[in-house]
Amino acid sequence: MPKINGNEIRPGNVLEHNGGLWAAVKVDHVKPGKGGAFAQVEMRNLRNGSKLNERFRSADKVERVRLEQKDQQFLYESDGMLVFMDAETYEQIELPADLLGDRRPFLQDGMTIVVEFYESEALNATLPQKVTCKIVETEPVVKGQTAANSFKPAILDNGVKVMVPPFVGQDEMIVVNTETMEYSERA
Repeated sequence: MPKINGNEIRPGNVLEHNGGLWAAVKVDHVKPGKGGAFAQVEMRNLRNGSKLNERFRSADKVERVRLEQKDQQFLYESDGMLVFMDAETYEQIELPADLLGDRRPFLQDGMTIVVEFYESEALNATLPQKVTCKIVETEPVVKGQTAANSFKPAILDNGVKVMVPPFVGQDEMIVVNTETMEYSERA
């Protein structure tokens, strides 16, 4: 298995750490005023769901596990479990809803996602990088307000709050990047 540096860890990466398989849920790159930079990684155990916060310096080497990826179609959620179906074999699998973390609201009915398997065990799920959502609430469009770095809050149809440019209005469809949870473009 390939080893990667501590500063190359990204959300969604699966790592072998302390004898277990861990998914990086949240990664913050910290550059303190004194000392070297490090990545503060919030990890979730893929087998039992326990969480762990770990610091990885850029010199630290960590095993990145390659998982077999299969496209699965989201069917429904029941009792905190997400049910997916393999489009080729029609086999159904269940994964815990908290597997997606903050990105859970972006999962839409019928959406095809990538489920990762370690041997025959389903461990991880990855949403498409870009998802189209509808804005249900935001401030009205102000004509002539075209400042480059001004953003306003908006609430999407799935309840998630994102910052959008001032020219985007209510009931418009936008594309949201599910990795950064930020506005990407108009749909």
